[in-house]
Amino acid sequence: MTYVVKGLPRVYAQEETGTEQHAPAKEEEHHNPILPETDELVFGSLAFLLVFLALWRFAFPAISRGLEQRSQKIQGDLEEAESARTQAQGMLTQYQARLDEARTEANRIIEEARKTAESMRRDVLAKAEEESRQIVARAQEEITAERDRAFEELRRQVGELSVELAERVVGHSLDKERHLQLVDGYIDELAGEGGRGAS
Repeated sequence: MTYVVKGLPRVYAQEETGTEQHAPAKEEEHHNPILPETDELVFGSLAFLLVFLALWRFAFPAISRGLEQRSQKIQGDLEEAESARTQAQGMLTQYQARLDEARTEANRIIEEARKTAESMRRDVLAKAEEESRQIVARAQEEITAERDRAFEELRRQVGELSVELAERVVGHSLDKERHLQLVDGYIDELAGEGGRGAS
């Protein structure tokens, strides 16, 4: 019976040949199945060397350039992100400053509106009080004028009545001018006493 193992010599069973029993044992001692054959080792090393040189010549520079470009792109992206963050921070600061200015302006406008409203209220009250005083003054003037007219009318009527009464009592005509002067004097005297009595 024949056993064929790749990389190992043929081994024959002891039944077939009795004389070849010790020959395979010598071959097994000289060839270790773990170590490759010399020609395979030489060809494998040459192939590895050729592939390594090809990679060293063509692939490694391309990979190195790709890694360098990627590193530069990442660095550029980081710088752009930092720049964008700085710009955003600056814009946020500007917006915050503008917001503070707007609040200050709004407070100033509200304060001015409050002062204006208070001033207008005072002006309206002052005008209303002035108009009220003027109305009261006009009313007092009208009352005084009406009282004076009524007093003069009453004086005239009392004078005329007293003259007529005196004519009837005396029986003849009196000097009307003189009599009116007497009556007016008497009325003034009564008015003066009435004013003193009221005071």
